[in-house]
Amino acid sequence: MEQRQKRILTDFAVVLIITAAAIAAIINFKDYVNKSEAMQAMKQLSQIILKYKKQTGAVPPEAYIDDIMENIEGKVRLGRLYYRARWIDFGVKPDTILAYVKKEYPSSILPDGYIVLRLDGTVEWMEPGKSEELLAEQQTPFELELLKK
Repeated sequence: MEQRQKRILTDFAVVLIITAAAIAAIINFKDYVNKSEAMQAMKQLSQIILKYKKQTGAVPPEAYIDDIMENIEGKVRLGRLYYRARWIDFGVKPDTILAYVKKEYPSSILPDGYIVLRLDGTVEWMEPGKSEELLAEQQTPFELELLKK
């Protein structure tokens, strides 16, 4: 093989490796942005719920949440929101999960998990095992039955 042919093959291999790395980085960056925007949307929802709670003394009903979701930036990134207000009794601990979203990243290095909004307004990212365990403690059999449908 000539020197020129070797150089062309080497350059091709380098460009191919750089392209593959760039594509992987873009996919992971997209997922990172998706997660960040979803977290921001949940924080906006938290602020609205806390304001409502301060004015009325109770968390808003699900219909209210459905209406305000139209005005939340990044709501598309949230995905399906599970709002649990109707299943929460008075006098529960402030760290009770009020709303959550399951996020899955099948083609990324980002781990799957849940964006969780607690009754006290805190928003956090939780690993699947921990969040599913916490939800299992807090969910009623009737709530679980309705989620299956």
